[in-house]
Amino acid sequence: MLTAICFDADDTLWHNERFFQLTQKRFFALLAEHAPAEHLAERLLEAERRNLGHYGFGIKGFMLSMIETALDVSENRVPATVVREILEAGQEMIGHPIELLPGAREAVEELSLDYKLILITKGDLLDQERKLAQSGLGDFFDAVEIVSDKSPAVYGGVFQRHRIPPDAALMAGNSLKSDVNPVIEIGGWGVYVPHGDTWALEAADPPDGHPRYRQIDGLGALGALVRDIGHKT
Repeated sequence: MLTAICFDADDTLWHNERFFQLTQKRFFALLAEHAPAEHLAERLLEAERRNLGHYGFGIKGFMLSMIETALDVSENRVPATVVREILEAGQEMIGHPIELLPGAREAVEELSLDYKLILITKGDLLDQERKLAQSGLGDFFDAVEIVSDKSPAVYGGVFQRHRIPPDAALMAGNSLKSDVNPVIEIGGWGVYVPHGDTWALEAADPPDGHPRYRQIDGLGALGALVRDIGHKT
């Protein structure tokens, strides 16, 4: 039977990617004289992919990748004022207030009554702690795991630390690559909650037909799904 419900944070409990996309558009405007938006988008994505191993996930790595891309496409001629604006745009992202997604609070509050809740999120430690504190959801979670990446081994370690058999754990999130497929791979349940804005580097194929895979339109449907899974198991 299910004993633990795990949640992703960004774009599962609250909006996140929309602020990256808005800042990216601002970045395109700043560099418009050096390259068209399509080319800048490709170069920025390449820099982000290349830099994940150096900076990890989150706003700070995004800022550094924008600066690197600006230097590359301008052949190191980008004005210092543009670099300053990129830094300011990133700082504005860090200070942006949290906006919960529909049904997030209700789902977390409901499920906390009967299950152990664990927040499993990747990204910058300080930024993720800030967002959780501002969300008002922190008190509902029994544990918070801020990890550098989400892989089967990482999830296995989390479940082992909290003494949860993988088949008793369910992970809900907006990323098939990070939230769903790795958990299913080690024997857990994966619930895909699509979000309109998803980072290109999080793309993956769904495990259609897998008995431990589910998809819901929003977190408002999670409680009923958990009860249904619990009844069947």
